[in-house]
Amino acid sequence: MTSGHFADPAAAIDWFLDGIWAERGLSENTLRAYRADLLALNKRFTERKVKLVNASEADLLEYLAWRVGKGAKPSSTARQLSSFRRFYRYLLREGRITEDPTALIEMPRIGQRLPHSLTEADVDALLAAPDVAQPLGHRDRTMLELLYATGVRVSELVSLKLSQVNLNQGVLRIIGKGDRERLIPLGDEAQDWLHRFVLAPRTEILAGRQTEYLFPTRRGGPMTRQTFWYLIKRHARKAGIAKKLSPHTVRHAFATHLLNHGADLRVVQLLLGHSDVSTTQIYTHVARERMKDLHARHHPRG
Repeated sequence: MTSGHFADPAAAIDWFLDGIWAERGLSENTLRAYRADLLALNKRFTERKVKLVNASEADLLEYLAWRVGKGAKPSSTARQLSSFRRFYRYLLREGRITEDPTALIEMPRIGQRLPHSLTEADVDALLAAPDVAQPLGHRDRTMLELLYATGVRVSELVSLKLSQVNLNQGVLRIIGKGDRERLIPLGDEAQDWLHRFVLAPRTEILAGRQTEYLFPTRRGGPMTRQTFWYLIKRHARKAGIAKKLSPHTVRHAFATHLLNHGADLRVVQLLLGHSDVSTTQIYTHVARERMKDLHARHHPRG
């Protein structure tokens, strides 16, 4: 390999992060994770007198084996290897190296781990839990309806603004990770709850205050993710749901129930806002089970 012509490894890391941020608009959390992974790799390389930009496949395998020996889990190793691949592929593409040292390194096997999901009966019970006779209860019910109807991330839900809702067309305009925009259709039920909430309960909550946020608190500002997490736990207890529950659980229920009712995996990927279908792959077993069930029920030799 050629040397990268970088004065020090930190300069190479900064150059890489600036480059991929400009290209893909990655989130700050993702960039921080890449930086932490690469700095950890460089720390080990420095101890072994290996230059980050000139590292070989053997150097990387030694690092990964060293981490495993210290108790690193396969999921953690896979995440770090993904960061390294992105780094070295970028160096190769930009002509800073002539060979990608990660090209032949296989990802560790990670068991398919789908977070706890909710049955459709669970969802019905959760949606019915808030006291909709109260303005705040009506707000919570509308938020839960929207979360289940669209599968948006909790950060996207609490930061929703009135300008992002188009009830005439029945769509939400979501600004997701990396400032990527997507349009999500709203079902009749979600549209009905939204329309009624904006018409009266939202005004009662604001009590004369003005805000662009769709789901305000009594103070007129947006709700925090932590507050909504607390609310969903409280409503789950009232609904008698004993499973571990978070806003993310409802997002997973949205995806799982869509697939159970025949949605295509690619469509679910777009609705969830996953930039890569590989992120949606945890749901493939849901689609497979449904296909097996359909085959067993409808094929003459099933």
